[in-house]
Amino acid sequence: MLTLTNRKKIVSNKEQSFSEKIYLPAVLKGMSITISHLFRKKATIQYPEEERPRSPVYRGRHVLKRDENGAERCTACGLCALACPAEAITMVAAERKPGEEHLYREEKYAKVYEINMLRCIFCGLCEDACPKEAIFLTDRLVDAEFWRDDFIYGKDKLVEPIEKDKRIDISKRQTAAVLEFKKIPGLRHNVLYDKKKIDK
Repeated sequence: MLTLTNRKKIVSNKEQSFSEKIYLPAVLKGMSITISHLFRKKATIQYPEEERPRSPVYRGRHVLKRDENGAERCTACGLCALACPAEAITMVAAERKPGEEHLYREEKYAKVYEINMLRCIFCGLCEDACPKEAIFLTDRLVDAEFWRDDFIYGKDKLVEPIEKDKRIDISKRQTAAVLEFKKIPGLRHNVLYDKKKIDK
């Protein structure tokens, strides 16, 4: 007889009692456990009426920010799409036409900007890569949809409203280094600079 280990286990094949054969005690024990859960605090929440508290830096639905004058910050440079590990971002660039200065901050803008929310892994690399601070992840959840095409968010869902009182606050997502950078006097935001040449 070949044995692989020195351990042995003797299996008992004893006869079952009548109560064990009818399984009634086991069923009653299981039902008592189920009934005991009725009187405990529920672990589930009634979403969307209730929401669990989330971190202020929770990475949720994206937003394309506007500047203080209401113009879109995004210049369609493509760095966010390049940084995206899931390849969820696509865009089409266009040239700003005369008279559209109030709509777009730079001469180049994103005519089409789409994020496939089914591919997105909400890593936040897009907002780290953006040199214009145009895209941020907010604390809002992505809406549930019935069709896959509805999860492809275009500019109609991504760009924040032009009204200042309806803007989305992303101040908690900005690092201390970025906020310090903005305090430098005589500096246009998001422009490469030589610290020695700044007008103070």
